[in-house]
Amino acid sequence: MTFNDGAHVDAGRVSVGGGGGGGRGGKFVLGGGAGGLVVLILALLLGGDPGSILGGLSGATGTPIDAGTSAVSGSLAEKCKSGVDANRDVDCRVLYTVHSLDDVWGAQLPTQTGVEYVAPQVRLFSGAVSTGCGNATSDVGPFYCPADSTAYFDTSFFQLLTDRFGANDGALAQEYVVAHEFGHHIQNELGDIGRAQQDPRGATSQAVRTELQADCYAGVWAHYASSQPRPDSGVPLLNPLTEVDIRDALSAASAVGDDRIQRSAGARVNPEGWTHGSSDQRQRWFLTGYKTGKVSACNTYSARDLNNPIALR
Repeated sequence: MTFNDGAHVDAGRVSVGGGGGGGRGGKFVLGGGAGGLVVLILALLLGGDPGSILGGLSGATGTPIDAGTSAVSGSLAEKCKSGVDANRDVDCRVLYTVHSLDDVWGAQLPTQTGVEYVAPQVRLFSGAVSTGCGNATSDVGPFYCPADSTAYFDTSFFQLLTDRFGANDGALAQEYVVAHEFGHHIQNELGDIGRAQQDPRGATSQAVRTELQADCYAGVWAHYASSQPRPDSGVPLLNPLTEVDIRDALSAASAVGDDRIQRSAGARVNPEGWTHGSSDQRQRWFLTGYKTGKVSACNTYSARDLNNPIALR
């Protein structure tokens, strides 16, 4: 999925470095990437306490991480001047994807749900960062903190996703990850974000349903991404998707399935420890959002069979 070469966006939309702060929502995070999932799964398999292993991400207190350790190389304003830069630089790709997500959800959320879209904050960091949910390191992968309504990304995760978990290295594989974290923000906007804490693991748990819904919302974004015009220019940021683009997104969704990560950790597949859903489920729910473009099609909480979204029957 490529951005229009002549597209221009406000680089200030995405902040760089450490920080974070208080806000609405609970002190828990959603959407941790493959690194964090491995930590969590190993804790469950070995009988450990996931909260203690993930430290600040469960709301634990500790010494704030120096913002100086959280920096992305180069200024976004200096290096992200057009769609050409977004097509070749991963930090710029995140920036432009964020703007595309704002365009889509700014139009679709109020139209489909009657809820006005309030854009989340987005922060790029490297190594470690202090957030409204506590301190975090890059090991957790990309995540969304409802306490400060912020999505956090260390873009080195995208290379890990390819090298360690076998995802394709195409642009939409990376953009899917950003869109998934925005999916958690949409859940926050709609009042569903707390469900994951009520039932934190298991094949049909609220946690799994929450993550699969975020995958579906990522698909909703992909449905409109190349057709939703920008408010200022009237031209979409992204060119039309190709079959290769969709395969790239599906490869990323598959790579962070609980069953696949458990196997990669050398463990047997144990659905009782699932927090995000299987590889197949993650792909199916992304496709549900992509094929329908409907928020209502993403109601994983009412789904009788998470393996069989109604839109794909």
